[in-house]
Amino acid sequence: MYTLPKIERFNQDVLSKYHIYNSVFITLPFHSIDNTGALLPLFTDICDTGFKKQETPKEIVDFFSERYLHNATEQEKIDIMFRFIQYIERQIVLFDAIEDAAFPVVNNMEGIGSLRDIKEKSDVKDNEEELVEFLENFNVRTVLTAHPTQFYPGAVLGIINDLTEAIRKNDLLDIKQLLAQLGKTPFIQKDKPSPFDEAVSLIWFLENVFYQTSGEIVQYLQKNIFNSLSIKNPLIKLGFWPGGDRDGNPFVTTEITLKVAERLRTSILKCYYIEIRNLKRKLTFSGVDTLITELEQKLYRSVFYSKGDIFITLEDFNTQLLKIKQIIIEQHQSLYLDELDALLIKLNLFGFHFATLDIRQNSKIHDAVFSDIVDHFHQVESTIFPKNYKNLSEAEKILALETIKGNVDPKVFQNEITQSTLESINAIRVIQSNNGEFGANRYIISNNESALNVLETLAMFRLSDWENPTVDIVPLFESVDDLQNADEIMEKLYTNTIYAEHLKNRNNKQTIMLGFSDGTKDGGYLMANWSIYKAKEMLTEISRKYNIKVIFFDGRGGPPARGGGKTHKFYASLGPNIENNEIQVTVQGQTISSNFGTLDSCRYNLENLLSAGVSNQVFDKNQNELSINDKEILDQLANLGYEKYLSFKNHPHFIPYLEEMSTLKYYAKTNIGSRPAKRSKSAQLDFADLRAIPFVGSWSQLKQNVPGFFGVGTALKHFEDSNQWDKVQDLYDNSLFFKTLLENSMMSLAKSFFPLTAYMKKDPKFGPFWQIIYDEFLETKRLLLKIAGHKELMENYPDGKASIQIRERIVLPLLTIQQYALLRINELNKESQPDEALIKVYEKIVTRSLFGNTNASRNSA
Repeated sequence: MYTLPKIERFNQDVLSKYHIYNSVFITLPFHSIDNTGALLPLFTDICDTGFKKQETPKEIVDFFSERYLHNATEQEKIDIMFRFIQYIERQIVLFDAIEDAAFPVVNNMEGIGSLRDIKEKSDVKDNEEELVEFLENFNVRTVLTAHPTQFYPGAVLGIINDLTEAIRKNDLLDIKQLLAQLGKTPFIQKDKPSPFDEAVSLIWFLENVFYQTSGEIVQYLQKNIFNSLSIKNPLIKLGFWPGGDRDGNPFVTTEITLKVAERLRTSILKCYYIEIRNLKRKLTFSGVDTLITELEQKLYRSVFYSKGDIFITLEDFNTQLLKIKQIIIEQHQSLYLDELDALLIKLNLFGFHFATLDIRQNSKIHDAVFSDIVDHFHQVESTIFPKNYKNLSEAEKILALETIKGNVDPKVFQNEITQSTLESINAIRVIQSNNGEFGANRYIISNNESALNVLETLAMFRLSDWENPTVDIVPLFESVDDLQNADEIMEKLYTNTIYAEHLKNRNNKQTIMLGFSDGTKDGGYLMANWSIYKAKEMLTEISRKYNIKVIFFDGRGGPPARGGGKTHKFYASLGPNIENNEIQVTVQGQTISSNFGTLDSCRYNLENLLSAGVSNQVFDKNQNELSINDKEILDQLANLGYEKYLSFKNHPHFIPYLEEMSTLKYYAKTNIGSRPAKRSKSAQLDFADLRAIPFVGSWSQLKQNVPGFFGVGTALKHFEDSNQWDKVQDLYDNSLFFKTLLENSMMSLAKSFFPLTAYMKKDPKFGPFWQIIYDEFLETKRLLLKIAGHKELMENYPDGKASIQIRERIVLPLLTIQQYALLRINELNKESQPDEALIKVYEKIVTRSLFGNTNASRNSA
C-alpha cells in the first residue's frame, strides 16, 4: 500500500477531523452562550466576504450586527464579541490537539533528518567510524526560556494533552467530554505568574516529554551506531531560564533561583524513582532485588522526605546501577538489560540537575553594579581598586582588574540590584553543591558591548571569594554594531592573562551567545541574519587562532523574524568556517508546546537538530561553503535591506504607529509572564528598551509581520533593476543558507493579511506610513515568488501552507474583532468626554483577542 503524499495525509488526518470535531463542539449546549455556535460561522463568512470587498472591520461588524443581531445595543454587540472570542480560543485548542495527534502520520518520523536516516546514510557512505567520533563530541542543547509567549494556563495545557490522546484513539465520547470541559475552563490567568510558576509550568515538559524522548534517542544511537557501547558524551543537554534570567525581570530573586534549582533536582529524582519502581517489578532475581530496593528507598527519601537533603550521590547511584548491570550480564542472561541501560543513559544526560539553570543579567545593570562596588571599596579605604578607576580608559581598567580578588558580603550594599547580583553568584555555588556543576555553570551577559563587560563580571566572581569559578561567562551580542565588533572583543579576552587562565580552567571552551531577536529589531531581517553568519565566521577564525573551541548559543524565538522557522536547515547550511560542534538554541512560549510538546514532535525536532549537525560536519562536509562572490552578494543584499529598514525605523511615525495603531501597549496588560514588556520603567517608549517579543508580536497582530520581510524586496529589486538577477538566482539555487533565509521570509509573508488594516491607508496621519509597509510587502512577495519559481507562497511546503491557512481562517473573526475594538477605542478617546468604563471594556477585548491570535500562529512572537 502506497503512503499518501504529505498534503493528503494532512487533509485526511487534520483538516477532515477538525471539521468533524468542530461541528460537535459548536453544537455543545453551553450555559449562557445561547446561539453563539450558530452565529460564529456566519460572522466568519461575513468577515471573509467583507475584506474581499475592501470593507473596514467596523463596517463588517456593523453589517453583521444589523443582519443577525436585530438592532442590538452596543452592550449586546460587546457580549457577542466576547462569546466569539471564547469560542475561537477553544477552536484553536481543538486544532492544536488534532495537529499534535496527527503529527507522526503527517510527518515521516523515519524520513530525512531522522536517526534512521543518519544510520542508513552512514551505512551507504561506509563512514561509521567518522560518525561515531563526531557523536562522541557533539551536543544539542535546547534551552527553555521564560519569555512570555505561551498564553495557555496549566489547566488548558492539560486538556490539550488529554484531547490529543483521545483524538489519536478516535474516542468520540472522551473527545465530547473534553470539549465540554474545555468550554467551561477559564483561559485567562487571574494573577500574573511568578518566575517560579513559570518554572513549574516548563518543568512539566522536562518530566513528561524531554526525559523520555532524549533517553530514547541516545539509546537508539548507542544500540545502532555505537554497537551497544556506552556513550559517555551527553549528546542532548537541557537548559533552563525561568528563575535564572534576571535581565529586565525584577521579580527574579535569589530565593526564587534557589527554589527553582531545588525543584529541578527533585523533579529528576522523581523521574528516576518512577523508573526504579518499574525496574523493581522486573529485576526480581537473586542478587539484584536487594540492590534495586536500596536505590528505591534512597530516592524515595530524597524526593518525598527531603528538606533539601539528598540520601544518595550521583556517583553512588551510577556505581550501584553498573553493579546491577554486571550481575544481570554475568548471572541472568542480560534479562531486562535494555531497560537498565535506558536509566543509565538518562543518568548520564540529566545527572541530578535535569537542566542547567542559566543566570542572565544585562551589561547596563552590571555597569551600575560595578560602579557601586568600586564606590564601596573606596569608602572603606580599600586599595583593591585604584582611586581613579572610573576615569581610566578601557585598557587601563582591564589592566587594573588583573589583580582584583576578595570576599565582599552582598549585604553591605544598600542598592538592591547590587546585592541581588552578587547574591546570584553565591547562589550558583550553592546550586553546584546540591545539583552538581551542571546545575548552574553559565553566566550570560545581555547586550555585551566590550571586553570590559566580561572582565568586570569575572571580577565580581573573584570578589565573591571564587578565584577560579567553575562557570562559563557567556557574552551575548545582539545589535548589528556589537555583532560586527564581536571578534575584536573576543580577541581582547583571549589575549588577557586572567581571562586566558579562566578559559584554561574551563577546558579552553568559550560559549558565545548571538541574539537573532534583537538583531532583527535593530537591523532588519537580512542584516541581522547575515551579520550573525559573518560574526560566527569571524569568531570561529579568531577562536581557532588562539586554540579556543568556540560554542555558539543562538537566542532564537518562534517566528522567522526572531530566528525561527526551519531552524534545522540553518544549522545544516553552515559551512566549514563556522564551528558547529554544538547546536545550542533557546526555545520559548508556544514554540515549546508546538515543537516539543508531545513525544512525537519532540523526537522529530531533536532528531532534526542532531541530523543538521551530522549533515554539516560529516555527510555534506565542505559542501555549504560560501564563495567570496556569494559573500559579496549577501553583503550587498544585507546593506540594501538595512538601509531600507533603517529609513523605515527612523520614520517619525514608526513609534507612534506602533503605539496608536497596534497592540504594543496591550502586551503589558497580559498575565502571561512575569517579565515587564520593556526593560526600563520610564513612561515614554524608548525603542532600545522595547523587548523583541512585544515588538515582533505587535506586527504579527496587525498581520503585517514587518520584521520578517521588510527590506528583502528592496534588496532583491536592486539586482533585478541592474540586470544582475542571475547572481541572486544562482545564490538561491546553490546556497542552502540563502534559500532557507528566503523560505523563512516567505512564511512571514504567508502569515500576513493586509486587507485587515487596509482602512489605515485612508488615515490622515498614518496612511502614507501604512502604504510604505504594503508596497514593500508586495515587492517582497513578487520577487520571492520569482526567485523560487513559485506561483504561491510556501507551495513547496503544502502541509505547512494548509495549516497556516486553516489557522488564519479560524482567527479571522478574532482579528476583525480586535481591529474593531482598537477603532472604537480611538473613536471614544476623541470624544469631548471619553467614556472611560467603555474604553476599558474594549481594551479588554483587544487583550483577549491578542491571546487567541498568538496561540493560533504557534510561532508569532
